[in-house]
Amino acid sequence: MTGDHHGNALEDADDRIVAGRAADGDVAAFAVLVRRYTPMMRAYTRRMLPGSSDVDDIVQDALVTAWQRLPELAEPAKVKSWLMRIVSRKAVDRIRSTRPQVDIDEIQHPLPIEATPPRIVETRAEVAALGAALRELPDAQRQCWVLRELGGLSYDEIAGELDVPASTVRGLLARARRDIIVRMEEWR
Repeated sequence: MTGDHHGNALEDADDRIVAGRAADGDVAAFAVLVRRYTPMMRAYTRRMLPGSSDVDDIVQDALVTAWQRLPELAEPAKVKSWLMRIVSRKAVDRIRSTRPQVDIDEIQHPLPIEATPPRIVETRAEVAALGAALRELPDAQRQCWVLRELGGLSYDEIAGELDVPASTVRGLLARARRDIIVRMEEWR
């Protein structure tokens, strides 16, 4: 088996195998995970901390933590959600330490090529209205909403991130969604 063939086989292997090998100290396997999931981790962190220059630092810190804690990963097949939880915690820690407002206005939204100028203006106004609605939410509701709607985390994952019971997450999300629906009524 040549080194090239081994690398390609590792690139094509499923997460369970790659994470299992990385947990055993295989640096090449960990490099595969880094290549596979860094873009998603960066995109998620950019959404959590729009306009921040700390995105790469947070992702790098999350990857260092992941490398150190890989032997603790109970289910190697779930390495993707495990990595996303780590980067989410790092992003939430940064939010807590700096306490900026999550500003949805800063998120870049790709527009379809066929978008007309009036549609572009309408979309930007809708995003601005959503940003204003989010800024009016209490911190806990806004954090839950961002983690769920932008981060795609489950209720249990959000509960773990924010160190609150899942029932609290459900209540916070319900209130956040209700308030956003009321504020966004004209955009329906």
